[in-house]
Amino acid sequence: MNITNKTILITGGGSGIGFAIAKLLSEKNNHVIITGRTESKLKEAASKLTNVSYFATDVTKAADVEKLAAYLQQNHPDLSVVINNAGQAFIYELDNAPAFENAGAEIDTNYLSVIRLIDKLLPALKAQPEAAIVNVTSVLAIAPSHDVPTYSSSKAALHSYTQALRYGLEKASNVKVFELMPPLVDTDFSAEIGGSNGIPPQQVAEEFLQAFEADTFEIHVGFTAQFHEAYLKSPDDAFAMLNARR
Repeated sequence: MNITNKTILITGGGSGIGFAIAKLLSEKNNHVIITGRTESKLKEAASKLTNVSYFATDVTKAADVEKLAAYLQQNHPDLSVVINNAGQAFIYELDNAPAFENAGAEIDTNYLSVIRLIDKLLPALKAQPEAAIVNVTSVLAIAPSHDVPTYSSSKAALHSYTQALRYGLEKASNVKVFELMPPLVDTDFSAEIGGSNGIPPQQVAEEFLQAFEADTFEIHVGFTAQFHEAYLKSPDDAFAMLNARR
């Protein structure tokens, strides 16, 4: 995948993994649009980078997504890469907390909002000579962690959808579909689950970019690669290994 001189949208681009990816892509002469819920946070993030603009959007709200799609159509008709990075997670154990509300919010942000945004932007992507969708999932899409159980489920759903989307688009369009699967990453998002023990978001961005340019469609960053191999050998042992780490 050629990743220069493109127009790129990154949801959840104001901090963490999204910001790190925005930085690297902007340095390769791409124009990057970052989105998120908080305009002040986006403005501050964009001010630290070059070739980066922002548009405040809550991807879980249909009206916001409509406004974003209209803005992109009018101002950035050459949009060719969409990176779905926005996420939400709740930390709790299934044996001592109600799951329904947590699961609903996570599924809405981490799964359904991705599908809605892709539905809106896919016609524009198909019109480009080369385009890509990148869905950011997690090592927890392979096997769940007990302390973020429904977050794990939402990422597993997105993993499944991404595989089906890739299959559907690979012969019918010029849109390539990638999945970025980070392990624990040291960000504000993951602070409550020991994120300080994770890898830096810059490492995720660097490994992503290398794999993206090489057309590696399922990108296993850091520990995810080791865990995936372990899971293929023994799902039970891999699950035990993952949950022993958390």
